[in-house]
Amino acid sequence: MAVSIELTKEYGYVVLTVVAYAFLNFWMSFQVGKARRKYKVSYPTLYAIESENKDAKLFNCVQRGHQNSLEMMPMFFVTVLVGGLQHPVIAAALGVLYTLARFFYFKGYATGVPDNRLKLGGFNFLAIIGLILCTASFGINLVIREAI
Repeated sequence: MAVSIELTKEYGYVVLTVVAYAFLNFWMSFQVGKARRKYKVSYPTLYAIESENKDAKLFNCVQRGHQNSLEMMPMFFVTVLVGGLQHPVIAAALGVLYTLARFFYFKGYATGVPDNRLKLGGFNFLAIIGLILCTASFGINLVIREAI
């Protein structure tokens, strides 16, 4: 049976959250490019080798901060967009928290001390758990509506 979904005007906040994260990702990619020039790591090398580059760890931390954000991006996009269908304001707020936390995660990682990524960046995990719950709530609501 088909289900129709009506988007509320508040869903616009969810979309803006995705756009903000896209800009953050774009900025992080520029930071990796700057680190490539600074630490002399040419393309297509993904990670520097410590035996070949004395600054390998510093570059690799910048690269890992961005790479980890790319790895998490599909889960973030799906959960914020789907969870936002039922809870747009909550999903958008969690999306903003996630985006800000990913910024601090990246900045902390880029210091060359990987543990620094979790100081403020660790809040991204709380935000993604909240988004997973929003998405689960939407799924459960669909199943219940269909059963009635």
